[in-house]
Amino acid sequence: MVSENEFKRICWACRRGMLELDLVMEPFVQKRFRDLDEGDQQRFIKLLECEDTELFSWFLGRVEPEDPELVKIVRIINAYAKAAAS
Repeated sequence: MVSENEFKRICWACRRGMLELDLVMEPFVQKRFRDLDEGDQQRFIKLLECEDTELFSWFLGRVEPEDPELVKIVRIINAYAKAAAS
């Protein structure tokens, strides 16, 4: 599991400067990240290294990442966002 300092760094990295991404990533990390198992937490951290344009397409469901590890975390985030919106 990540330390408190690492969690703060992750929260900061979720601020992408693109409103659509901020509205998906920030609530997810605040409300769901700590409940993820260690593998999914590491997938999320890896996701933070991706380009905003890729993230935007993935969260809109237009395409999926080529990396199967990223597919898993994107699906988790999209499921969370969909449930939170209903």
